[in-house]
Parts: sequence; C-alpha cells; structure tokens
Amino acid sequence: MKKNISPSFSRRSFIKTSALVGGGMLIGFNLFQACKPETVPPVDISQLNFNDFNAFIKIADNGMVTIFSPNPEIGQGVKTSMPMLIAEELDVSWNNVIVAQGALDTKNFTRQVAGGSQSLRQGWEPLRQTGATARQMLINAAANKWGVSASECKTENGVIINSNGDKLGYGEVVKEAVTLPIPEKIVLKNPKEFKIIGKDIPNVDIDKIITGKSLYGMDYKEEMMLYASVLRPPAFGKKLIDFDDTSVKAISGVKDVVKFGDKIAVLAKDTWTAMKGKKALKANWTSDSKLENTEDHDKILINLLNGQEFNTLRADGDVKKAFAEADQVIERIYESPFLPHNCMEPMNFFADVTAEKVRLVGPIQTPAGTARRVAQLLGRDPDSVSVEMTRMGGGFGRRLYGDFALEAAEISSIAKAPVKVVYSREDDMSAGIYRPAIKYKISAAIKEGEITGYHLKEASINSNMYGLIPNFFPAGAIKNYQVDVASYQSEITTGAWRAPYTNFLSFAEQSFFDELAELIEVDCIQLRLDLLQKVKGTTDEKIQYSPERLENVIKVAVDKSGWKNTKEGVYQGFSAYYCHNTHVAEVADVIVEDDMPVVKKITCVVDCGIVVNPLGAKNQIEGGIIDGVGHAMYGDFSFTDGEPQDKNFDTYRLIRINETPIVETHFIESNIAPTGLGEPTLPPAGAAVANAIKASKGIRLYKQPFIKHIKAKELLG
Repeated sequence: MKKNISPSFSRRSFIKTSALVGGGMLIGFNLFQACKPETVPPVDISQLNFNDFNAFIKIADNGMVTIFSPNPEIGQGVKTSMPMLIAEELDVSWNNVIVAQGALDTKNFTRQVAGGSQSLRQGWEPLRQTGATARQMLINAAANKWGVSASECKTENGVIINSNGDKLGYGEVVKEAVTLPIPEKIVLKNPKEFKIIGKDIPNVDIDKIITGKSLYGMDYKEEMMLYASVLRPPAFGKKLIDFDDTSVKAISGVKDVVKFGDKIAVLAKDTWTAMKGKKALKANWTSDSKLENTEDHDKILINLLNGQEFNTLRADGDVKKAFAEADQVIERIYESPFLPHNCMEPMNFFADVTAEKVRLVGPIQTPAGTARRVAQLLGRDPDSVSVEMTRMGGGFGRRLYGDFALEAAEISSIAKAPVKVVYSREDDMSAGIYRPAIKYKISAAIKEGEITGYHLKEASINSNMYGLIPNFFPAGAIKNYQVDVASYQSEITTGAWRAPYTNFLSFAEQSFFDELAELIEVDCIQLRLDLLQKVKGTTDEKIQYSPERLENVIKVAVDKSGWKNTKEGVYQGFSAYYCHNTHVAEVADVIVEDDMPVVKKITCVVDCGIVVNPLGAKNQIEGGIIDGVGHAMYGDFSFTDGEPQDKNFDTYRLIRINETPIVETHFIESNIAPTGLGEPTLPPAGAAVANAIKASKGIRLYKQPFIKHIKAKELLG
C-alpha cells in the first residue's frame, strides 16, 4: 500500500484488522458477503441483508453496496462526490451504490469538516485508496481460488474476471479474502480509466429533497422531545438583569422555562407554542459599556487605516522607497458592511443529555469540534458525546461554530429532557455570527508607466485576513509589495462567511487593477497578463497561486465570453482570482434598464483540477456566482445601539429570481487532483460586475452594496 497517505485521513480510516478464530484476519470493511454478478437494480432496500456497519463500506447479499459519506453535507455535493471516489476504485456500478451519511467517528475518520472547499481535496487519494484496497484483496482471493496470478485478473462492475474469461462476484470470494494479508502496494486507476469520476451524477438526495422527505435538521424529531425557543439579549453588549415568566407558564403547551447565562429558553410541545411563549416573556437588560453603531464602526476603521498600528503579513522590497520615487501614486479605499449568512434553514439542533451520555443530532459543519465544546461545557468525557449529522439547508460558514448545538445541550442538561432548539428567522439574523465589516486601502506607485510599488492595508472588525491571502496574486508580481492589517475588537460576533475575506478583497483588488490599467493606459487584461509573466519561474515558496494556470483561465475567459465583441448595449467587466486553491476568471455582461445596471450573464472559466462530478460542480459554480452577485449588488446590514437593523427578509435585500444572471461555465481539462469549488467562484463575481457597471454607467464603485451607492452617486450628480 502507498505510504504517502494524506494527513487528513489516517491508514486506519480505511483498513482495520483483528484476529479471527484460527488465526485469520477480519478486514475492517466487513463488507464482502455476497456480491452476485447477476444483480439487477432497482431493489427493495428494506429487504436487503446488509453486513455489520464499518467505516466506509458494507455490501448486501445481492451485491448492493452502501458507502458512507463521512463529511457534513451543506449543499456542496460531497455526499455524492466523496462516495464516487470509493466506488470508482472499488469498481462497482454506481447503479448498485447506496449512499448514507456517516456519523461523527473520530476513530475511523479524520477532518469531518465542511469548510474551506477542502473535502474533495483532502479526500482525493485516501478515499480512492479505500476502494482500491478492497478491490485488490478481492482480486487476490479470486486469483488464489483459480490458481492464477493476480496480475491476470481484472474487475468490472463488481465482478472479477481472469484471462480465461472465468467470473466471480465479489461476494463469492469474501471468505478467502479475509484470510489474506492486506496488500502493501495498491495501484490506483489512471484518470483515463475512470468510469464514474468525471460523469454527471445526480445528487443522491435529490428525490427526497424534491418530495419533502425528512433529511434536514428541521425535520428531525423524537418521541418526548421538547422544542425550545430562546430569548437572547436584544443587542450585542447587553446582559440579562431579570425576567418574569408568569404569563408564559399560563400558555397551554408550555412545559418549562429555563435560564442559562444571559438567555432564557421556553420549552414547549411544538415550535409555535415555544415561540409564542418567548414573545410573552418580560425581561430587563443592561449594558456595561456604550453600545455599538455602524457609524462609529466606519470612523474606527478609517482611523485604523490612517493610523500606524499594523501587523505586517508580507513585505517584499522597499515599499516606502518605491512610493517616494514614484512619478504618480494612486490610492483608493474600498468598504464592505457586515453581512448575515441567511441560510435557508434557520439554525436548529437536537440534544439529549443523560447521566450516561450526550447525544446530538443536527446540521453542523464541525461535528468533532462541536462535540469537544459540548463535552467541555458539560464537564463530560468527550467519548460520551455522539453527533449524528443531518443534511443542512445552507451553511456558508455559519454552521462552523455550533453555538446553537451548545445551547441545545445546555438546555437539555438543565431541563433533563431531550430538547430541540429552533431559531426563527429573526433569531437567525439578530443572533448571528456575521461577515465582519472591512475597509481596504490600496495604494500603487507608478514610475515610467510601470507599477513599482503596491501597498494593501486592511482594517476589520474583530479578525483580519488569513496569513495565506497576502501570498495570492499580485504577490510576487510587484517587486515592492506589502500587506498590513489592523482590527478593532467588537462585541458583535463575527466569523467565516463563504470565501472568508476574499469574498470582498477580490472586488477591491480586481476593481483597483482595472482603474490602474486606465491610469497607465494599458488594456486591463494585458495588465494582468504582464504581471503574471513576472511571477513565472519564481522560487518564492510562499506564492500560493500558479501564474500559468491563472493566465490560462484569463485567456480562455476572454475567448469564451466574446470579450469586446458583444452586441450594442451590452457592457462587459472582467475579473480573475485565485482562492481556496482554485483559479477562476469571470466576465460579466451588463445592460442598462430604467437607468440602472442589470446583470444578464456571467461567463466563468474554472481550473479546479479533475472535476469529479461535473453536474455537482456546475451547481457549486453557479451558486457561488449568484451568491457573489447578489450580495455585492444588494447585501447591506447595520447596527444601532448594538441591535441589528434588519431581522427578516421584508427589509433585508437578497437577489431575486428574476435578477439572477445566466451562468456559462467552462472547465479547464486537468489531471491534477481536485482543488475545491465551494467558494472560489464567489469572490470574482462582484469585481466583474463592478467593472461592467463602470463600462455601462461610467461609475467607479468603491462600496458595497452597489445599488445603494449607484443611487447615491447619481443623486449627487
């Protein structure tokens, strides 16, 4: 077996052995009972005799294979694509595969996380090794049975075939297979041999989704379960003084009222009654300091940008000297608001805390981390906490944090009853973990028509950009290059929001490059290509992107979009960006209707390595772009005295169906391992639209949301 297994999956995640009576070995899959070559789907799954549960795979006596998907499913498609990797190397027909969601299992799985567009990237080799190891053991057993060399055998759709044409179903050799040594060398398929990877495979849950079957956390319920609606502080910075629940307890169906920290939970027989009870609560609140306002945040961030207190994340050359010697300096400030996540499914979680164990069920992006936090909160042994994952109706980073799961566990512990916490939409928006408000100041030094210096400053609420981001383009392309960051610590909770930091930074930098191109009178595409030429051949190991791959997506996007060859009245904007290990270029087509810009089409070119499931990949690309366009155009969120000013969709503006552009997707063919798709297409979208709006309206945008600031600029003439 190969030794260079990805650190995200240990060897134990796909092979375990234990002694059998008589000295044999039990393969950790426990999968091989009877895989018959004549299996014909469809079948009645409820009547099948499956083997005992194991880490990844089990097989029924008629040959149906169940593959467990270990990672959380938030709509990014891993519940379909990760099992595809195993099935490919196991060499079974996808028609004979049943996919099930795995539970948290820290002994057999690692990195059971949905975040950072990492699931396929981290699972690419280990999951294929899982299938290939099982396949090789079956071949070895069949070869022994026939008295031939294993090299003379091959597999096809769950059947082993030797050079004479003899056939054995996987299940027919299982008893022999379990007595054989685990092979040390495994040969993975050449991509040219793929039968499943690279094919359009429908979402394994699609039938249940469109028919409303129970899949999501909101669907989950148990006998004797109570529903909890939680009253939280009405503003960030406020704390609970006291409360009166007299009228609440008079409501029929209310079972209990529980205080925990600065929160109060109403427990009832159903969500309606619990929420009705919460509205009837009378609570008094106080604050220890001045409550925060968006206007104050704006001033604080500007002062940070203009100040001297920064943490330098990257410094190449001598930026001060470059600016001192420049013929011309351009400086621009870009501003973004807080943003809520607004998952279609509001936060919810089930907890049943007993003296013996803690059982958690629900939609969570970080099951292992959440289990650890719950164990710490309750003073329990982590091994006593189990987590079952439901499908999620959106995550976008909000479900990384698990605060709602901790609430459920704490309430259940106090109430001594199984409890499901359910947020209303208002709860979801006012007790969120938001994208932080950020301002960027970008400056460039120009000498003799060349960019000789580049200085990016970030001021953010709470946290700053990751250390990797300063190594994205244009790092390495400009000799004198510096990235500085500063932050203000706020009571308002902030965190990851789809494509953290790059979701706004891309707009700022790619808009800035277009303006730079205008200033030095160079074509905007050519400016980027010229800069990339300077990176080629670099020995700087910190550079994260590939100049060759970024150059390629740019050129293909120019070609596929009909750049500058559109019909009259169509204006185009360009952007190209690398983030989350993937290279993307986008062109936005904008028209003007009723004197306002309308985004009609986005042409997107993606280099994400091997595309495991093109159908699912296109869904991710289109979703990311629409998300990026919508929030750049309309997303706005503010605070007055610590209180969010938007609490539901009647005032918070989202993109509407009739405003969604057509998305035309083009993949770069590749034999490189998958690099991720959940986030990379969102960041370039806003920049492409902003640059197209400049072409259509002559307005250069520096703030989001665009619509708000277009109207403001036009009112000012």
